[in-house]
Amino acid sequence: MNALTELAEGPDSMPAGFALEGALAQLLEAHATQQGWFVSVKDAADGRYLQVNAALAEFFGRPPDEIVGRSDAELLEPALATLLRSADQTALAHGAALTGEHRFDWRGERREWAVLRLAVHAGGRRVLCTLWQDQSAQRQRESQLKAAIEQLEQQQKANVALRRELGDHGLRDQATGLSTSAHFEDQMRRELDLSTREHREFALVYMELDAPSAKVAAFGERAQERIHEAMGRLLRGNTRAMDASCRIDERRFAVLLSGVGLATAHSRMEGLRRQCATQIVALDGQELGFTVSVGVASYPHTAQTQEGVVSACEAALTQARQRGGNAVTLASIRFGGN
Repeated sequence: MNALTELAEGPDSMPAGFALEGALAQLLEAHATQQGWFVSVKDAADGRYLQVNAALAEFFGRPPDEIVGRSDAELLEPALATLLRSADQTALAHGAALTGEHRFDWRGERREWAVLRLAVHAGGRRVLCTLWQDQSAQRQRESQLKAAIEQLEQQQKANVALRRELGDHGLRDQATGLSTSAHFEDQMRRELDLSTREHREFALVYMELDAPSAKVAAFGERAQERIHEAMGRLLRGNTRAMDASCRIDERRFAVLLSGVGLATAHSRMEGLRRQCATQIVALDGQELGFTVSVGVASYPHTAQTQEGVVSACEAALTQARQRGGNAVTLASIRFGGN
């Protein structure tokens, strides 16, 4: 009579407490079968199997009755059997539940396992219960994800190289592909002249990267480069041909939205802020994140001169930072003045 059978026989042969233990043992065995986990019970004295579930028997490639009564030394190659016996002895000496990992080649395939061992007394003897969970599929998924992230990094590098090769170095920032500050200023002056003549509006946006996370700070300049590249992609993807965007310095960016009022500009920039907050930036297989603070002003509602619009936009950006970052703030609408 094996240990799990003794525990599962119920109230006719054991006290009520043992009946509950038997029900729990059956529940564990059913759950392990659904999950494909291996369950076994060994005699603590000689390491011979007293019980194995169907999944473990299938792994061994033998019916359960050919495994019960044998030890690992009789079923496995010497090196693996010695490894498992050593782990069993450690668990027996430990006394409490002990978790560990095993990695070994099995039938030409590398396998990885998380193993839980627990020594208990059952049926008048000390036994060692083990639960094996296959980690190979999870490790494979992690490896595939890492490979995908690395591939994405390579694509990002290739895109940056192509942009730098094709871009106009006199008008474009090489790191982001955005306009240089000087070119942006020229575009803003033309937009102001056009809006004044045609009595139409435009919006100015200032964006600033919020304080970096500890992970981003640890990567230093390399992380900043990737974030600048991401900002360049996001700004180019969220502006039209008639708009303009530029990198002002290491942390600040500007956007000019032609023919757009304050409400529409706020809606578009709020969408861009959310994109920044959820953007995945990959570096050395690690995912980096960033957020931005955004200030929005418009002509002629918040100011009627270039200097006034710039000043109002700066004030709105300051308010966004003061709110803790990752926010979009509108400049105040002025009535009866600049």
